[in-house]
Formats: sequence, C-alpha cells, structure tokens
Amino acid sequence: MERRTVAVVLAGGVGRRAGSPVPKQLVEVGGRPILAHAIAAFDEHPDVGEVLVVMAPGHLRTAAALATPFRKVTGVIEGGETRTGSTAAALGALAGHGSDTRVLFHDAARPFVDAGLIGRVLDALDGHPAVAVGVPCSDTVVAVEDGLVASMPPRASLVRFQTPQGFHLGVLRSAYDVALADPDLVATDDCGIVHRYLPDVPIKVVEGSERNLKVTHPLDFVLAEHLAGGTPTDPLTGSPVDPPEDNT
Repeated sequence: MERRTVAVVLAGGVGRRAGSPVPKQLVEVGGRPILAHAIAAFDEHPDVGEVLVVMAPGHLRTAAALATPFRKVTGVIEGGETRTGSTAAALGALAGHGSDTRVLFHDAARPFVDAGLIGRVLDALDGHPAVAVGVPCSDTVVAVEDGLVASMPPRASLVRFQTPQGFHLGVLRSAYDVALADPDLVATDDCGIVHRYLPDVPIKVVEGSERNLKVTHPLDFVLAEHLAGGTPTDPLTGSPVDPPEDNT
C-alpha cells in the first residue's frame, strides 16, 4: 500500500523583517498571493495526498478563502507564536495519521518551490527518516564571538537549508515530544529539532534550488516579482504595496 503523504504549508509568521503592512505570505507577486503559490505547488504534485495550511492568528478567514480553490487542502489552522509552535500545532492536527505517513513542512514564504524539488524530498524519504534541502554556500561563513572571528568552517562543507523538509511522521513526533519538554528550546527549523533531540537519526540532504527564494526582506519582493513575471499587491485592498526602504 502506498504511504500517505501530507504537505504542511507554514504561514504563521507576520513578516516584520519584510516591512509589509500585511503578512508577507498574503502579498501578491505575479498577480497571486505568495501563500497561494506555495499551496499550489503541493496541490498539483501527484504524490501529495493532502495539504494542511498553518496560518498566522487573525488571518484564518483570508487564508481559508485563498485555500478554497485547492482540492487537496484538508484544513487551515492557527499557528503558534514561533515556528516551533506552528509545527507543534500541525502535529496536533495530524494526530490521526499513522507514524509511517510522509510529511513535508514548507515555508509559505517560499513561493517558487517546484515539482522536481518536492519529488527529490519524497524519493529520499523512501530510504531515510528525515530529509533536508540544501544549496551550496557561495559566501565564506565565519563564527564570530565578541566581534572577532572565532572559526572559519570550510565553505565546501556548508549548505544553506531551504524547505520543504521531509519526515516520517513518527520520527518528528518523537523529536517534538522531547523538544517541547525542554525549557531551553530554541529552534529555527524542524531538521534542527530532529538533529538536536534525536541525534542518532540520520538526516539526508538533497539538492535545493536558487529559485526557491524565501521572501524575507524588502528586496526579496522585487526578486520574487521578477521570478513570477509582474508590483506586490495588498490582498485586502488591491492596492500596490511598494517594498519599504531597508534601513538595516
């Protein structure tokens, strides 16, 4: 029997770094909300059976309306205050799914994930309990302490993580059971949770894509619009949203 596959689109952030007046995942690029781009990629993939959307509090109605045309969306739920909290909310919603379910967690702020990348993660999940997506690091990366260079890892060994990240559902559940009991829990992604709390579980890394851009800063809206093919638009008013000046 073919294993069940669920894609979780995490849209729980509000995009403060992007400087948008609305959550960045609701801003339109190429005439379509960023969130809709992300949902569509999984809804259209033949090996994904269902899609769960985790949305920022206060925006569930808008997200539900955006998700209505997609036949594989089985729920739109409220996320937590952190990325970890949003994943925990998704795990709660998937309580009825078996431990061997393949589950993909994807940042809604990455609107250009494609079928090939999704397929690479799913293929890797056939032989590995956890899968990350990475692209080679083109910059030199250094560790800094007190304003001084502390170490300089070889660039050839470094990759930048993207999403989707894939898991056998039982593995991620086990990792979160341990993680949520840790009062010092700090994490930025789900592979990090597995690596820290289930160190014996191997995490396979597959090739990502430079097109799999994460819209985080004002300039990213410009790049996303270029990739999508047109001015970001406020989904509530239809008015153009000019990316604010980046004063950082």
